[in-house]
Amino acid sequence: MSMVLHACARVSPGFVGICPAFSLRTGSAAAWHSLQSTIRSASPDEGQMRKTSLKHLITTDELIPLFTIARVPFPIMVEMFGLAGGFRGFWIDIEHVDMTGQQVQALALAARANEMDCFVRMAPAGYWEVTRVLEAGAGGVMAAQIHSAEHAKEFVSWTKFAPEGVRGLNMGGRDCAYTHKPAAQFVEDANREHFVAIQIETLGALDEADGIAALEGVDILFVGPADLSLALGVVGQFHHEKLWSAIDRVADACRRHGKTWGCVAPDADFADKVIERGCRLPTFSTDITVLRRGLESIRSTFAKQFG
Repeated sequence: MSMVLHACARVSPGFVGICPAFSLRTGSAAAWHSLQSTIRSASPDEGQMRKTSLKHLITTDELIPLFTIARVPFPIMVEMFGLAGGFRGFWIDIEHVDMTGQQVQALALAARANEMDCFVRMAPAGYWEVTRVLEAGAGGVMAAQIHSAEHAKEFVSWTKFAPEGVRGLNMGGRDCAYTHKPAAQFVEDANREHFVAIQIETLGALDEADGIAALEGVDILFVGPADLSLALGVVGQFHHEKLWSAIDRVADACRRHGKTWGCVAPDADFADKVIERGCRLPTFSTDITVLRRGLESIRSTFAKQFG
């Protein structure tokens, strides 16, 4: 019993949907109520923001190292990053990789279990996709391939309930603790706690970076150096002056409007430079990069044996 309670408490309320069978098997209503109480105690009270949430962390002065889950979307990968230490969260890439809502939910639960937060990067193609991942438990969403401030404003509206936006109300998801929250409290909490990041990786977004940073509801601007270098005609040249001039424009826009910014860091020198410019959310690695480097290390270690 204690092992089950410990495991469920660590996973948090997302386990609630699985545990009724536990109650039926044991035949103990008292055990089930105890289990529910333990699970709820592992989550913040209504109206309080988790100290490990990225929405909270960006209000501090802390550096917030991130990683990316894309090609290997398994909770064990999240736990391995968690055990490595230092990472505060990750983003799930569904712009380039197809994932189900259940996969996103499993990754979000793994984030909670490892005292991290996660958000989902997506193409700004439709309202339904935003709703789906927020209900699955993602702490926020990030829009890729934004081309203007107006484009960003529409995306923000999909993430918020009225009167701040147009999101539809469904209380059966992870972000409503599976109907445990009253409707009014859920709407208030969701509008306050979910965050929105806008990627600056197109020439249109770069030209309107100041307008995007000024938008209410935009919490983070996130530089995509690969696509931005492509748009600038210096693809893959991450230390080119054109790219750094563009990054400086984003940093300046965020500084003017009191917004946080992040960036993928392809190498340590690049990371130092963006952090010096005020980047608070550097992304240091991806799941597939970890696997590739691990295999390269094995091949190097056993070079003699490989022949």
